[in-house]
Amino acid sequence: MGLFRRRRPVDNRSRAERRAETEAAKAHLQAFAASRIGVEAFLEPATVLDRLSLLLVAGDGESTRRPVPDEAWARKWAASASVPYFNAEVSGYPQRLREYNRRQKLRPEG
Repeated sequence: MGLFRRRRPVDNRSRAERRAETEAAKAHLQAFAASRIGVEAFLEPATVLDRLSLLLVAGDGESTRRPVPDEAWARKWAASASVPYFNAEVSGYPQRLREYNRRQKLRPEG
């Protein structure tokens, strides 16, 4: 009996919907990487709430995140975009990301 077995989330989307989401993510990631300097890619593991995702962090700490189909796709995309690729579980996140987020919180609204 699989009492402690992990259940995989059910993906009820059609193949066309998954393909469209992947293409939209690819276009967004490509635009972000092309418009910023010093971009690095961090693969984030799937959690109970979120699917496997790729986080791009620019040289100043600005970031964007998009779900990806699998690790092989993320590696291939990073190689094609000439972006350094890291596994966030192994390497962690860069300090500049935390500093950028802190600056954004301290920034006055207006």
